[in-house]
Amino acid sequence: MLKHWTSLSALVLLALLFLALAMLNQNLFTGARVDLTENRLYTLSPGTLSLLGSIEEPVTLSLYFSEESSREFPQVRAFARRVEELLEEMANRSGGRLVIERVDPRPFSDQEDRAALFGLEAIPTGRGEETLYLGLVGTNLLDGVEVLPFLSPAREPFLEYELARMVHLLSRPVQPRVGLISGLPLQGQADPRTGQGTEQWVIHEQIEQLFDVATISRRDETIPDGLDVLVLVHPRDLSEPLLQAIDRFALDGGRLLVFVDPQAESDTGRDPFDAMAAVATERDSTLEPLFGAWGIEFLSDEFVGDLGQALQVTLQAGMAPVRHPGIIGVTRQYMDRSDVVTAELDAVNLASSGHFRLSEGSGLAMQPLLLSSPRSGRLDTERLRFLEDPNDLAAELAPTGESFVLAARFQGSVSSAFPGNGAPEQGEVHLIAVADTDLLADRYWVQRQRVFGTTLLDPFASNGDFVINAIDNLIGNADLISVRSRAISSRPFTLVDALRREAEQRLLATEQRLEAELAETERRLGEIQQTRADADLTILSDEQEAEIDRFMAQRLEIRQQLRQVRRELDQDIEALGARVKAVNIAAMPLLVTALALIIWIRRRRQAAQWRERASS
Repeated sequence: MLKHWTSLSALVLLALLFLALAMLNQNLFTGARVDLTENRLYTLSPGTLSLLGSIEEPVTLSLYFSEESSREFPQVRAFARRVEELLEEMANRSGGRLVIERVDPRPFSDQEDRAALFGLEAIPTGRGEETLYLGLVGTNLLDGVEVLPFLSPAREPFLEYELARMVHLLSRPVQPRVGLISGLPLQGQADPRTGQGTEQWVIHEQIEQLFDVATISRRDETIPDGLDVLVLVHPRDLSEPLLQAIDRFALDGGRLLVFVDPQAESDTGRDPFDAMAAVATERDSTLEPLFGAWGIEFLSDEFVGDLGQALQVTLQAGMAPVRHPGIIGVTRQYMDRSDVVTAELDAVNLASSGHFRLSEGSGLAMQPLLLSSPRSGRLDTERLRFLEDPNDLAAELAPTGESFVLAARFQGSVSSAFPGNGAPEQGEVHLIAVADTDLLADRYWVQRQRVFGTTLLDPFASNGDFVINAIDNLIGNADLISVRSRAISSRPFTLVDALRREAEQRLLATEQRLEAELAETERRLGEIQQTRADADLTILSDEQEAEIDRFMAQRLEIRQQLRQVRRELDQDIEALGARVKAVNIAAMPLLVTALALIIWIRRRRQAAQWRERASS
């Protein structure tokens, strides 16, 4: 009886202990989790955590996802779950200041009307008029709205950045402001010969549409307060007080986007009436003495010629196009695919671009964004004056096998170029520098088309996207800029893919053999047909019938071989799947069982040893 009550008391104590632990877990470990994924998919970067901790007013993110319409799109559904999980993690780390809403915009519902009102993209599913939504709408208490019209699975590496950027913009009290100092006529200019003004450049139109722009003259001595980004285009002949102001702005944490050039083809010179004077005018620009003090080397007397990425140009009407080593189109292969500025660009066109490098002892870190190909070299900018044949440049160019840095992100601690002018002696700077200004000119990346009185833009390169991406990225504070691309959550079956590729190669070889034999048979049939002397060509000869019968039998045999190869492929994949299932279904339980048996046997032995010692 005493033994029974002892067992019952033990069970009661265990139950109370379980309840106590459950309550303790609820109160002390709420939100605690361990990320055991290979690429730390659910671990937010320090920059995102800092942004979430700095939210002052509540921000609401509404995820619009068509649950029913996505039934037949497992990849989209999996990515939507990934977005939800990341949003939940961000909400858990925001201290309650980030609110997540889930909205299912069913057809003909109020939620669908709201999705259309916010400009979310409705993707046709191919089933009648049914559409699929996967977009995000962010709002704050001040009527601020930020929209991601469609969250593409292809953008998953930048998902955390885009979400963090949306939160950052909604938590700001005022609209971002961009300062612009330009030595090129971005806004257009009056032509004294015609009395008419030229159109403003497309890139300037886009910047004004997207940002609050403050234009600063090169003769000014100060820059406005409250700038988030300062854009410098072809900074020639800047006043010293303005250079000092730029130095102070950068060392105080301001962001810079700088376009310099050893030979600005778009700088038409000082005198529009004198073409020769325009050619002779110096067209280079640097940011000295700032670059020198900060440890950035940029030579204005040489440009990069690139045979590997040279673009074709037409020098005169009626002439065949030729490749110009000084006018290059940087392709995806020579862009940083991990940086949000260049990740999705296709091509960026530049003309007579310079290059950057760090001086010895520089405190900056340089992250290249655009590179030349290894088939590039340096040429004197004097060669561009009165150049008649680009083939001359190609003949002179001696590729070094080195890729030159045409655009880069710089970050680190630097010294002031003007000690004692009110700027800190040292400071942490962050800037993006481009060794070319011509990429901003319309003729290198976009065409205007007049259609029924409306101007349509037809970009043929990604120059505009590059500039807007750079400004957009620099607007964020240091925390946002530090949010880098992440690994994707999908885990491809690499072994299965290898099996498929191997089988496809075998299939391709067999199919090519079939096609070759078919062509040979048709050739022989044609020869037999031509050698026949009778006029009735619609009746097959015995030789033709025999040839056709041989081919039909051979084709049947080859088709059987194709089916056998496909069956072997399926069998290999099924065998692999069976092995994976065996590991997951059988091996793991067997492993746990074996471990339990080992522990049980050890305990039995320890108990036996204890009884032996007790009896002795």
